[in-house]
Amino acid sequence: MEPMNDNKPIRLNKFLSQCGIASRRGADALIESGKVRVNGTPAQPGQKIMMDLDKVTVDGKPVHPRQEQVTLILHKPVRVVTTLHDPQQRTTVLDLLPAYLRQVRPVPVGRLDFFSEGLLLMTTDGELCNRLTHPRHHLAKHYDVTIRGAVSEAALQTMRQGMRLSEGEMLAPVGVKAKPLPHGDTRLELRLSQGVNRQIRRMCRDLDLTLLRLRRVAQGPIHLGSLDVGKWRELSSQELAKLRAAVAL
Repeated sequence: MEPMNDNKPIRLNKFLSQCGIASRRGADALIESGKVRVNGTPAQPGQKIMMDLDKVTVDGKPVHPRQEQVTLILHKPVRVVTTLHDPQQRTTVLDLLPAYLRQVRPVPVGRLDFFSEGLLLMTTDGELCNRLTHPRHHLAKHYDVTIRGAVSEAALQTMRQGMRLSEGEMLAPVGVKAKPLPHGDTRLELRLSQGVNRQIRRMCRDLDLTLLRLRRVAQGPIHLGSLDVGKWRELSSQELAKLRAAVAL
């Protein structure tokens, strides 16, 4: 994370991001909602602050820069929501972490839907999260997908050439390898280079493919490896350095 300089003005959304409150876009939303105050006055979009002079609060609680950041990898199980709080009281990814990590509230980097599993990055570093979720720095994601029955060569070619979803979105070409499984199903190894919501499920729907299992196995230089379902680990210093370099930090 870039060092903060107390003697120079800093944009409020960047300050909140580097304090681990939210991504920059999330911080902008908090500011617009009126939950952020600077010296007791409601903050304004685009506002700058002086860290050594100004007092920032969110929902009435003082905000301070984090001295240490936590970035981890979680093997998300199915039927777990990728959020820090769920109104329906379902299990969240935060519930899978020990108490000391729940207290610092690392945020999920992007999403895996309710019935998907695999690699999920979580971090308290707002600037890293912002880079990882920004289209300019999008990192390729790799998935293992199980499809019921055989997959035609025509369907594979459609994915490889780039296809238009039924909603009208045009997809970039997808790297795909197919491997027949013993009981007649098919394993697909997919490499996605863009961040379209529920892309794989929507592709399969439009190609009349029945998706049985969807598991993310890599994001940029970070790989799931042998990490068990429901388990987590912090990134090593080497992994973190590679990840930060991949998003130009």
